[in-house]
Amino acid sequence: MKAAILYGKEQVRVEDVEPAPLKAGEVRVRIEAALTCGTDLKVFKRGYHARMIVPPAVFGHEFAGVIAEAKSPDWRVGDRVVAANSVPCGACFHCGAGQENLCDDLLFLNGAYAESIVVPARIVEKNLLRLKPETDFRDAALVEPLACVVQGIEDAAPRAGQHVLVLGAGPIGLMFVALARHRGCDVTVAGRGAQRLATAQRLGAARVVDVSSRQDLVNTLQTQAKSAFDVVIEAVGQPGVWEAAVRLVRKGGTVNFFGGCPAGAQVSLDTGLIHYSNLTLRASFHHTPRTIRRALEIIEAGVVHARDFVDGECPLTQLPELFQAMAAGNRAVKTLIRVHE
Repeated sequence: MKAAILYGKEQVRVEDVEPAPLKAGEVRVRIEAALTCGTDLKVFKRGYHARMIVPPAVFGHEFAGVIAEAKSPDWRVGDRVVAANSVPCGACFHCGAGQENLCDDLLFLNGAYAESIVVPARIVEKNLLRLKPETDFRDAALVEPLACVVQGIEDAAPRAGQHVLVLGAGPIGLMFVALARHRGCDVTVAGRGAQRLATAQRLGAARVVDVSSRQDLVNTLQTQAKSAFDVVIEAVGQPGVWEAAVRLVRKGGTVNFFGGCPAGAQVSLDTGLIHYSNLTLRASFHHTPRTIRRALEIIEAGVVHARDFVDGECPLTQLPELFQAMAAGNRAVKTLIRVHE
């Protein structure tokens, strides 16, 4: 089969590889939809991910498809499925405390940029989900990133009528817009790119602010804001934006530092502001089996659609060139990889 192999920093080659034989409890999924992701771009630019993938390896982790072979009694050939990109162990301290996203032994799955993928037995048991007959594979492939956003929105806990500021208009920021609007919140988005900001409006953002040429993010947003922000979501992953988020939330408000900053990054926060404004600062990471299931429920209820996030297509054979373009600043939201061409 054809698969995209990550060899190192900005080194990806599409090659013919021999499909791995199945072990007990595993299934093989013929991939019907695979999507690009910001995390995959980081892996491409860095050449590895200490916890997720060590090259050489097939990479990509957002996919949905049909079971082509099964060595699990619970699954049959032809079942339409989506799989999470990881699964907790269920036995460590954090799993016992209901914090499976912090599991000491998360098992990760990569290999979406290929014609098929073998799903390990632990994921088959805990994080492989059946799709409704009418669920589009492109929609289902959004389950993993949406599950992370579900985790983030539940941590921030915005309520109907509250004013939410989303910093960042990438795929994650746009998903926050969709979920905050679904909760009945008034949403403002600050980001870059006319197409992404137009998508934010289509998803229900009451206001969008293009910060492409703005030097003072805080002053710009405070000037244009309708009212103080009850909740601020940082979905950029830059230290300066983390700092701005704390200055933009109202007294007694909540900030969620969702965007992960580069390794070793540090921020400077005003302790007096945090203390005397009684701020709640949260940081959300990854997903749990429950939020994976909740994400699929949201998708199958029609709250989130691939059409709002997937704005391009690319054959698997051209994936290396696509990631080079993404690394150079391609403003696409998400791209569907056609793995069977």
